[in-house]
Amino acid sequence: MLALAPDEPSRKAGGRLAAPGPWSGAGARTGGGAGAVWGECAGSGGEPYRTAVDLDGADGPGFHCSCPSRKFPCKHALGLLLLWSADEESVPVTDGPPPDWAGQWLDRRRQRAESAAPPSGPTDADAARRRAELRVRRIASGARELEQRLGDLLRGGLAAADGSEHGPWDETAARMVDAQAPGLAARVRELASVRGSGGDWASRLLAECALLHTLNQGFLRLDGLPEPLAATVRTRVGITSDSAALLASATPVRDHWLVLAQSDGDDGRLITRRIWLRGRRTGRMALLLSYGAAGRAPELSLPTGLSLDADLAYYPSARPLRAALGTRHSDPGPSPGPPPGGDVGQALAAYGEALRDDPWLDAWPVLLASVVPIPDAEGGWQLADAQGDSALPVDPRHRDRTSLWQLAAISGGRPVTVFGECGHRGFAPLSTWAPEPIPLSPGPSGP
Repeated sequence: MLALAPDEPSRKAGGRLAAPGPWSGAGARTGGGAGAVWGECAGSGGEPYRTAVDLDGADGPGFHCSCPSRKFPCKHALGLLLLWSADEESVPVTDGPPPDWAGQWLDRRRQRAESAAPPSGPTDADAARRRAELRVRRIASGARELEQRLGDLLRGGLAAADGSEHGPWDETAARMVDAQAPGLAARVRELASVRGSGGDWASRLLAECALLHTLNQGFLRLDGLPEPLAATVRTRVGITSDSAALLASATPVRDHWLVLAQSDGDDGRLITRRIWLRGRRTGRMALLLSYGAAGRAPELSLPTGLSLDADLAYYPSARPLRAALGTRHSDPGPSPGPPPGGDVGQALAAYGEALRDDPWLDAWPVLLASVVPIPDAEGGWQLADAQGDSALPVDPRHRDRTSLWQLAAISGGRPVTVFGECGHRGFAPLSTWAPEPIPLSPGPSGP
């Protein structure tokens, strides 16, 4: 249960709440695929925090709490689980229904899981096929309209693209949303920001236009593409595969997966959690995505450094990376140590090979072994090979982060293993393993 905590402070705070004092109305229900735990925890306000845990969710435990915490699970959910596991009298098991507030949340959660199941009959399958065909036609129409917009831009010259006027670009992006192509809309918004970004903006704008043109043409010629590349194009324009259907149809890859990093991004409307994994036996990288709406943290949480024996199903792609988490064959446990990594040349080669299969790829996950973080003369950072003369620049978007100084402090000038994403902007560090401690020299013995 402690392995579910997003960080060490949450573990400590949850442990302090694993006592019956602050809890009231606690109860549990087990068995029958409908296991749950619930309770109300006294807080600093007048109303107690209502906390519930779905023990038998299809994608693992689910958590609900009325507290304002953005950590998931929060300290109240962890404390409730710890109390339930240690004190049966404080959290009695009942055959009756949970309180209305907990029952309503559990019902909504399971209804969503049922609605995500694959179509059950030919009528549903026919309706789904017609909806998919209609969406493909809409996206194709949007792609053709976008091609005309790119043609007008290039005929008028890049210098005529005024970076202060986002109106035409915003309108074009809205048209792509109407065409049900969120991937194209995101790339259009990227074009709008390049013109006013300074530096050699013209080269970057031309490169983005070329990538967008290639994506449009790829979608308009899907039938002529190899299926792995066609799957990549569909994903890039915004057509996603259903995870439940994927888990039901794809061949699972079972391994002991080491959690390399976990990172949350918040765009104001949706919190996106990215969890990077590496298979101990296969050596394959995998990316799990989980989402939380309306300021709520995503439900899936796998703390960095743990290892879990589980099945993954990879989404179709020319260079498979994103995966869905399937059956877990055991509880997560601590990893025996850092995985093997490579040098700077191997990292660049891995990104180049991935880019060959997916030209719209921004970065690829890699492990760098025996590198030393050092500041450069221009105010940036580099990760330099300890045994060679090559180095990777750190992505400029990460240069001002405190984490770079933390990485330097962990290294202390000694080589470390670093996991991150290697891309055209540089290397974005996400996690590291501390070097082996230096043994102390023995002092003088005897008089």
